[in-house]
Parts: sequence; structure tokens; C-alpha cells
Amino acid sequence: MALTKITNDLLDLGSDTGALGLPKGTEAQRPSNPVEGTLRHNFEIDETKLETFDGTDWRKINKVIPTYAVNYLVVAGGGGGGWASGGGGGGAGGLLESNNDLAPGTLLTLVVGAGGQNPAGGVPGESGSNSSIAEISIVSIGGGGGGSEQGIAPGNGGSGGGGQISSQKGTGTLGQGNDGGFGNTVQVGSTYYGGGGGGAGQVGENAPSNRSGNGGNGLASLIISTTIASANSVGEVSGSEVYFSGGGSGMAQLNNNQGTRGTAGLGGGGVGGYYSSGTYVRGENGLPNTGGGGGGGSVSSSGPNEAFGGSGVIILRMPTANYSGTTTGSPTVTTDGTDTILIYKSSGTYTA
Repeated sequence: MALTKITNDLLDLGSDTGALGLPKGTEAQRPSNPVEGTLRHNFEIDETKLETFDGTDWRKINKVIPTYAVNYLVVAGGGGGGWASGGGGGGAGGLLESNNDLAPGTLLTLVVGAGGQNPAGGVPGESGSNSSIAEISIVSIGGGGGGSEQGIAPGNGGSGGGGQISSQKGTGTLGQGNDGGFGNTVQVGSTYYGGGGGGAGQVGENAPSNRSGNGGNGLASLIISTTIASANSVGEVSGSEVYFSGGGSGMAQLNNNQGTRGTAGLGGGGVGGYYSSGTYVRGENGLPNTGGGGGGGSVSSSGPNEAFGGSGVIILRMPTANYSGTTTGSPTVTTDGTDTILIYKSSGTYTA
């Protein structure tokens, strides 16, 4: 077969509407002494099946799959408030916010944690449940429950629960929340002031001598606007910002009469209860879909209890041009400018 010698420095195939045929074969059929820059078709390679020799090794030429950025807010369930006299406020659920590049077809499994309860007698408030996105290794830790009557220790968690006595507080998780505060209990005269639960942005306050401790404030997030937050009952709106993961305040009891309660942490925390004229006034629940801790204190040990922690939430935000529309679990879908926002109040999935 005759060979045509090409004397030009460049091979111009631009006028041809066909295709360039490459040498092809298996890995075992590669040239024994290839030179750098050799290009061939390899039957055994996935995707493009192309490979090139870099002077030392054969390298696959893979198809480039474009990714797109997804912002996420993952908030765990808040801890329940501590039981009865001087119960500590529940710690807020852990809060994680960042972004991740996803390739089309990536499945995200979204688990939304529930708030912890406020069980009767002899135990601290329950810790909240974790929220997570397993495929990108995101786990927000549930808030610790508040300490309870008789010096039962508060729980650790995303943020720690507040204590009932001055030597106990729950511990928060680095990067997700803060510690709870100590209580201030004086048995003589029946003065009980519970410590505040920790929040994502602030520690729970140690109870001073004249009231229960404030819950630690949460953190403001820019992932959704105040308008969208209010319309969908997500987060706690304050001014121009939306807060998540605030701690609950402790319970107050002074000489068997009503004491002064601390302030709940901004971001869904519940206000603690009080005891007045033989009647327990329950602490408030943390707000749902915020990860806020429950307020300290409940009714008597024989009755139903409240002061539950607020449930968690997961929010995803991405360019509308990239949104696949493939979800499970019935998230709320809304738009903000050029972005689509998914709000998960319960568990579900999103396929990028």
C-alpha cells in the first residue's frame, strides 16, 4: 500500500465531513513501545473508551460531567426541656450550613430529625434526633435535653441542655452549637432557677440569682428570605433575618410562687415554665422547623408534659436552570430570583 508523505506541519481534516479512524484494541493489544502523545481506542474502557500515553503510563480520557452548586442548611431536632422545679432549657439542634457540587443523577437521602420530648419524673429532657444527608457526609446532632429536678444531668448534643443545679450543664458540638448554662438551685426557701439551653450562635446563660437562664441565640441564615420563611413556617424571623437553632430558657420557681423566667434563644427556643400557688405552668415547646430547644419545666410527674424541642429542617437551594424536579417526601418547592428552594420538614430525597 502506497503511503502519502505529509510535508505540512499540520494535518487539516476540516474540509472532510466524515470521521478520523483511530487504532483500536484491548489493553493487551497496546503498542509495545508507544511514544508520548499516542492516542487510541480501548474496547475495555468505560465512557469515551479513549486513552493516551503520557510518556510513562496510559491515561484514560473520561467524559467530563458538569456539576452544579447546591447550598444546604441542615438543622437537627432541638432537645426537650428539663422536668419540674428548675428544669433546664433544652439545647438547640445542631446547625450545619455550606454548599456542595453535585453531578447530575446524584441521589441525596435527607433525614429530618424530630424534637426531643419532656418526659415526666426522674429523667432529663430527651435529646432531639439527628438530621443528615448521608451521601455528602453531613450529620447535624440533635440538641441535648435539659437537666431535671433532683440534679439529674442535662444532655449533650448539637447544643447542650441547661442544668438544674450549679455544677451541671450539657456540652455542645464544635461547629454546630454551644454548651448549656448552669442552674441556680437553693433548697432553702425552694428557689429553683434552671440554666438556659445552648444555641447554635451562643452559649446558654447560667441562671443568675433572680431568674432562670436565657437560652442561647441561634444563627441567622441567608438560604431563604424572611418572606419565604414566614409563608412556610420555617425558622424564626426577626427583623430582616431568619434564625435557626435557639436554646430554650430554664424554669423559674421562687418560694413556691411564680419566679422570673429567662428569655428563649432567638431561633425557635421555648420559654421556660414556672410554679405558682401549687400549679406548674408548662414550659413552651421549641418552634417547629427551627431546631429550637424546649423551655424547662413541665406539669407534675403524674401528668402529661410539654416543653418539647422543635423539629429540625433541611433546606436546599440551587440554580433553577439545574433543578431536576426529582424528589420524594413532598418538600415545599419555591423560587427566589434565579434559584429554586426545597424545604424538607420531613425526610425525603432529591436526585440532582
